[in-house]
Amino acid sequence: MLIPDNAAPLSIAMLGLILGMRHATDADHVIAVTAIVSGERRIGAAARIGIAWGIGHSLMVILVGGAIILFKLTVPPRLSMALEFAVAIVLVMLGISVLMRSSRRLANFFGLNPDPDEMFAHTHAHEHEGIAHVHPHAHQHDVEHSAVHSHDSHEFTRSGRFARGSHLRAFGVGLVHGLAGSAAVALLVLSAIPNPMWGLVYLAIFGIGTVAGMALITMAIGLPVSLTAQRLGNLNHALAIGAGLLSLGFGLFLVYQIGFVEGLLIGGLPAI
Repeated sequence: MLIPDNAAPLSIAMLGLILGMRHATDADHVIAVTAIVSGERRIGAAARIGIAWGIGHSLMVILVGGAIILFKLTVPPRLSMALEFAVAIVLVMLGISVLMRSSRRLANFFGLNPDPDEMFAHTHAHEHEGIAHVHPHAHQHDVEHSAVHSHDSHEFTRSGRFARGSHLRAFGVGLVHGLAGSAAVALLVLSAIPNPMWGLVYLAIFGIGTVAGMALITMAIGLPVSLTAQRLGNLNHALAIGAGLLSLGFGLFLVYQIGFVEGLLIGGLPAI
């Protein structure tokens, strides 16, 4: 639907916000952040991961999409396919990363040696003030495979590094998703909003909507992860494994779909 040049700014703002929040629910977006959030144990941390992903995605959409709008650039179809293929590879890598982090057995099966400082978790019974309960508990294995227990923290993460790494990972994944989707978003804006300046305003508000939508999504994903981390360590572990398998499986599906069904790999990579 074409929006005229003199359209009310509020209409453009509402449209961009709603479509930005809707854009955050795309399957590849949700699966990617699910894989990252699966390692978190707090809803607030999950929301920050969603915000980091949304900022990365929105930054790339504004930069690349804005250039397409202002300079009337065209993106070759095969280049667009190659960018979507990059998203598929990222999903595969995320899935493998989650699976390796969640299971030493899987890491050993694939011949990967985990970081000696890696914290592998299990459930462990504790008694505090006469009340027995279960926490997900981490073992830190040294190079001699002797277990060093730490009861000071029940975080299912590496010592202080996982949260920061998750935010950076989410931001980077958001950049890749934004790069892959910026052309389609920009073309939609060009077809609906003829005025380039209003188009840029739309992209900015679209980005705000994407950040907000992804923050809500990651909070929703983080809720069962947080709840099961407190009492149901085995279920929590199963959720992490499931998130890794989902990301890996969907990524491999996209690799096959884009690379072979749509012919990207068969026809060769585009010249960039």
